[in-house]
Amino acid sequence: MDAWRGSLFLGLMAFMIMKSGEGQLVENFYSSSCPNVESIVAQAVSTKFSQTFTTIPATLRLYFHDCFVEGCDASVMIASPNSDAEKDSEDNLSLAGDGFDTVIKAKQAVETSCPGIVSCADILAIAARDVVVLAGGPSFNVELGRRDGLISQASRVAGNLPEPDSHLNELNTIFARNNLSQIDMIALSGAHTLGFSHCDRFADRLYSSSTVDPTLDPDYAEQLKAACPRNVDPSIAIDMDPVTPRAFDNVYYQNLVAGKGLFTADQVLFTDSESQPTVVDFANNPGAFNGAFITAMRKLGRVGIKTGNVGEIRRDCTAFNS
Repeated sequence: MDAWRGSLFLGLMAFMIMKSGEGQLVENFYSSSCPNVESIVAQAVSTKFSQTFTTIPATLRLYFHDCFVEGCDASVMIASPNSDAEKDSEDNLSLAGDGFDTVIKAKQAVETSCPGIVSCADILAIAARDVVVLAGGPSFNVELGRRDGLISQASRVAGNLPEPDSHLNELNTIFARNNLSQIDMIALSGAHTLGFSHCDRFADRLYSSSTVDPTLDPDYAEQLKAACPRNVDPSIAIDMDPVTPRAFDNVYYQNLVAGKGLFTADQVLFTDSESQPTVVDFANNPGAFNGAFITAMRKLGRVGIKTGNVGEIRRDCTAFNS
């Protein structure tokens, strides 16, 4: 019996050690192997940004979509000749090419200095921080040490990303699966202060019934109708934030208070009494928003990561090594 207990204890200890080492990231992971990685990525991101502002929202959105499916492992970057990879799913078809190109260019620059050392997953995480800073948002230290995942399937995307018409409980459920709280969810939703959306993503709020969605500010609804009439060209897009679309700021939350949230999933954060106090706090206090965003981004960066001998360090972010 004692021997059995001893073996059980050792087994439990081994399991606990294995679990405690799982998903451990550190800020100075490449201090010896590639000490200049962050400055190299920052330069590549800045160069890309100088060519197009879309670099900012596209890269940030790419990071979210990557982490919510299979974890933060750059699986969204994989290109399949059969069009059945993660990026080919219906939910990811609207991801802008400039986000992919930003990571690819940054990876190429890093490979020149540190071949085979830095994962595409870490480069994407660094780039996501850098585009926030370029848009005037807060800087923060990025934890590193991720490896690139070996699974990228379109069939595994559905149900893992928030939808434009999601309500609070649906949003909380998806974020909770990734160890993110309601406050984290509201803070990360603030990324909608940047970027744009195609008209068909919110047209139901304008045209699905005889009346416009009553949570929309009437004047804003008319602006949306003018920009997105019925049967509009599906390539037409408008800014997510109608006030300061190129600045990372807390105006997104001020817009929600004013009834100017573009998606149902945006506006519900204010109309639902459970989340409204946080929205009001962020609308009135940019420091509170920035702090919560930093916390949420660092937590997001730990989702489903591969470390140690799990996964690989890709040479080309768009293809598995093998």
